[in-house]
Amino acid sequence: MNALRIFSLAIIVALVAGCATSAPPLTRDELNRVLTAHDRSEADKTNDTRRKAVEMLTFIDARPGMRVLDLGASGGYTSETLARVVGPSGMVYAQNNDQFMQNFIKDRFSQRLAAYPGKNLQHAVRPFESPLPNGVANGSIDIATFMFVYHDLGWVGSDRMRMNRAVFDALKPGGYYIVADHSGRPGTGITESKSLHRVEEALVRREIEAAGFKLVAEGNFLRNPADPRDKSVFKPAQPNDEFVLKFQKP
Repeated sequence: MNALRIFSLAIIVALVAGCATSAPPLTRDELNRVLTAHDRSEADKTNDTRRKAVEMLTFIDARPGMRVLDLGASGGYTSETLARVVGPSGMVYAQNNDQFMQNFIKDRFSQRLAAYPGKNLQHAVRPFESPLPNGVANGSIDIATFMFVYHDLGWVGSDRMRMNRAVFDALKPGGYYIVADHSGRPGTGITESKSLHRVEEALVRREIEAAGFKLVAEGNFLRNPADPRDKSVFKPAQPNDEFVLKFQKP
C-alpha cells in the first residue's frame, strides 16, 4: 500500500470518527412508531401532545448511533424518548443536579430507569457547570438538549457561562445544542425564572453565543403570539409561548 493511499485512508477514518453518525434522519412514520411503542408510559404519550413530540424530535434530529447529553433531564421524559430514537447503538446521558434531585425529582428518574427496557440511558447527578458523567470524554457528544429548564438556572444560581462552555466542550465539532423554554417578555432577562418560570429568549441567545455557538435554526411549532407572557406557565389561560433554538459548535 503506497503512502498516498495510507494517507487517504487515515483522512477517511478521521472524518468518520468526527462525524456524528452516517445514519439518515428518521422519517415522520419512524418517529411515530417510536412514540407509539407499547412499552412507553401513558403519561409520556400524553406529554407528547403538549410537547408536539414529532415536530420536536424532527427539529432535534437525533439519529441511531448518536450520543446525546440531556441537561436538566428532570423525570426523564425527553431522555427516554431520545434513547429510543438513538437506539441500542447510541447513548443518552441524562443530567440532573443534586438540588433538583432532593427537592423535586426524588425517585422519579430511578423509577423510569427501572421500567425502561433499554441499556442506552444513563442518569448522572452532576452540577450544571460539569454535566458529563465521569468517564465520558469531552468532544464525544453529538447533540445536547436542554428542555424547559434553562430558566431555572436563574433562581438556583448556576454559573450559566461555565455551563454553556462545558456543553461546548462536550460536543463534537459540528455538534448541536438545542434549547427550548418558556418565553419571557422583552427586558425581563432571567429575573422571572422563579415567579413565572420564564426567560427572555434574547438573553438565552446572547449567553449561548457568547460561549462560542452559532444559532442555526429556530423552531416555531410551540409559538403562541397571543400569550402576554406575564403569568406563570403553570396557570395558562392559553398555551404558553415557547421558543426552540438550535445552536451549532463550529
